[in-house]
Formats: sequence, C-alpha cells, structure tokens
Amino acid sequence: MEAYLLDWLNIFVRWLHFITGVAWIGSSLYFIWLDNHLEEPHDSSDSEKGVGGELWSVHGGGFYHAQKYKVAPVVLPDTLHWFKWEAYSTWLSGIFLLGLVYFMGAEIYLIDRSVAELSVVMAISISIGFIAGGWFVYDLMCKSPLAKYDTAFAIALLLMSSALAWSLCHLFSGRAAFILFGATLGTIMVANVFFVIIPGQKRMVGAAERSEAPDPADGQRAKLRSVHNTYFTLPVLFVMTSNHYAMTYSHEYNWAILIAISLAGALIRIYFVARHKGSASPLPVVIAVVLLAAAAALIAPRSQGEAANATTFSQVRNVINARCTSCHSSAPVHPAFPAAPLGVTFDTDEQILAEADRIHLQTVVTRVMPIGNLTAITDEEREIIAQWYRSLESEQ
Repeated sequence: MEAYLLDWLNIFVRWLHFITGVAWIGSSLYFIWLDNHLEEPHDSSDSEKGVGGELWSVHGGGFYHAQKYKVAPVVLPDTLHWFKWEAYSTWLSGIFLLGLVYFMGAEIYLIDRSVAELSVVMAISISIGFIAGGWFVYDLMCKSPLAKYDTAFAIALLLMSSALAWSLCHLFSGRAAFILFGATLGTIMVANVFFVIIPGQKRMVGAAERSEAPDPADGQRAKLRSVHNTYFTLPVLFVMTSNHYAMTYSHEYNWAILIAISLAGALIRIYFVARHKGSASPLPVVIAVVLLAAAAALIAPRSQGEAANATTFSQVRNVINARCTSCHSSAPVHPAFPAAPLGVTFDTDEQILAEADRIHLQTVVTRVMPIGNLTAITDEEREIIAQWYRSLESEQ
C-alpha cells in the first residue's frame, strides 16, 4: 500500500510541476516577446507620462493595448499584478519531486556504482551541493566585472554549464545527472526571481508609493536576469523530459550530448529573441542543427558484427531470470516496484521473444537496464543477449 500511495503522490506532484512550469515559462516567453516588440508611443502625452514603449495586439476576439514605462508611473494603479508564484511553485514542486524520486530512491535512480561508488548520504549531499553551488557561482559571475561584457559572460556561462554537466555525469547515473543539471539551472532561474527580480521590483514600487524616483538600476538588473532565464528555458525543458530518452543519458559520452543539446536549445532561443526584434541571422539555428546532428551521429547504434559463438535461448533465459525478472514479472520481488515497470514482464519464453527488440535496446545498445545496474549484470551477460539478438535477426 505504501508503494501505491507513493505512486499517486508522484503523479500529483509531477502534474503540479508540469502545470506550474507551463504557467511560469509561458509568462516568461510572453514578456520577453512583449519587450522585444514594443514601439515608441504614438501619443506624445504618453511619452510625457513616462511611457517608454507600447504594443497593440489582438487575441481571443479582443484588442489589447500594453504600455511599458521607462521607470514607473507617477501614480501607481490600485491593482498591480505580480508574476512570481508561478516560478516559486514550479521550483518547490520540482524539488519535492526530485526528493521523492531521486533521493528517496537513491539506490535505484541516483546512484550508479559503475560510475562512482557513493553512499546514499554522500550522493544526496553532493546533489544538494551542486544545486545550491550553481546559484552562488552564477550570482558571483553576474556581480563581477565580467557581466559588463556580453560575449565574455556567455562564454564563461557555457564553460560553467559544461563543467557542471561533465561533473554530474561522472558522479551519478546518467538519468539523475541530466535531472540534476536541469534542477541546478532551474534553481538559478527561480533564485533570479526571488533574490533579484522581485526585490528590485518591490524597491521600485516602494519608491513610487513614496513619490520618489525609482532607481533605474533595479530594472536593469531584473531585465538582465530575466534575459538569462529565457536562455536557460529550452535546456531545462529538455532535461525535464530526458528520462524518456535513454539513448542520450546512458551513452558513454552523455555529458557531451547534454552540453550539445543544451547549447542547441539556448541558440534556438537566441534566434527567436533576435527574431522578435526584426530580421535575424539564421546562424544560431544552423549551429544548433549541426550540434543536434553531431549528437545524433555520436549515439547512433554501431554494428556489432557476427556472433562469435552460438548462444542458446536457455542461456538468455538464465540471464533474464537472474537480472531482469526481479522487477519485470507479474509478481516483482524488488520492493521498489510493486508492479512491473511499463507492464513489461518476462515470465514466459513467449514474452521474452515478443520483447526481444526492447531487451536488446535497453541492455545492450543503451545499457540503461537494469536501472542503476541494481542486479549487477555483467558485460559477458550483455554479450549473451547481443549474440542471441543477432541470431534472431539473421533468421528473419
């Protein structure tokens, strides 16, 4: 019953994380688009009131007129909408989900002893250290003179992200490394909102309420962090769904694949931001496509050649019984799985033959199964499965 309740808790929290994430990212993308489409006010009286830009739009059968002030209006409206709880709710639900899946199930999802021999306490502590440390390093970079130079800062941020990806992939299971990479970037994004953007906005509102001139630097700092957040968006969205793509996180060079896909996402976002302002060079998209093509070529399955020795089905049956059926059975004996994952069972010879493609893909090609190598499958046993699969192919 405990496992059943945890499964439902996982569903609810994951759904909450998805919903709030859509709300946060949607509003973030919209306001970046809005900022980049503002035009000079057509009415001179608006300029005199401090309006710096305006935009007319039509949506859902209605016309909208948005105006942005250079600093703040002389008199604040009675109702002022803030955008912060979307970010906070996304982060809180995401961290809860991280703890529920990867920390409570550290032995299964977080730790891969073929990557690094870590205890549960050590693995969780290092994970938290990376998530918190990523924000402190990034924040120091933003407060350093480096932030005055866009190109130099972008290169430094790429190097920091690359070092993060490499380190995580050499400490944790590939699946966990990708999620922790996204959790670190997501934490930077929400910390930008909590520590920089919202406090700056509160100071500006407070100054306006006191009939004082707000400090324009608060708005400039908030805008800079907001721009950084939008470039993190697509990489974070990828890693949120990366557990579906074992071919990426289980590869020997998973860190390089993670860097390539994340950089491609950032470049695509750079193009769209530039496109908002008018004509934009397609170079960022071209580079992104090249990076994705290179990643696809890197992880493409290689021909294994012909089987060196004949493999009998009984040998395969023995390997699967020893390494797979503790989870993939109609009555799993592993405590973490009250039901067979994805409903896949290997209780009979017919079931094994029906799932031959999946077995080969997961145990030989991606090597993602057994998950976290919980049952300590050996390379020799993987080769037995590979030879068996090749013999099946030759018979077709």
